[in-house]
Amino acid sequence: MKTEKLMKKKENTLTKVEFQVMSILWDIDHAVCAWDILERWAEPKPAYTTIATYLKMLFDKGYLDYFKNKGGGKTHMFVPKVTRAEYTRMTMQEVKKNFFDGSIKSMFSFFVKEENLSPEDIQELLQLVNTGGEDS
Repeated sequence: MKTEKLMKKKENTLTKVEFQVMSILWDIDHAVCAWDILERWAEPKPAYTTIATYLKMLFDKGYLDYFKNKGGGKTHMFVPKVTRAEYTRMTMQEVKKNFFDGSIKSMFSFFVKEENLSPEDIQELLQLVNTGGEDS
């Protein structure tokens, strides 16, 4: 799996801004150029060159691929190589490994205690556990 390669390198963890770029890409869900990302960026918007630098960094980390449009001049079009679900899975596996000695039970217990879940939330979680996570 492609996320396994990313997990082997600690430097492949996304920074806050890199995650913001990736979130825009995941939300758009098709190839985009730096201008498309900048257009969707909240104020204050960074410089175009800042977005271009982050796109290069994400490419170097293995999160993006790019191509040039036929007849489109020098414009690079970027596409994610990793889905949001794959990144979330990779990140949660790292959290489980690094903070809970790989134990999903310890991780689950921590969140149940720390999040002050309502009885309804706990009931919903129990239902998820009992159905194997399938939607009911």
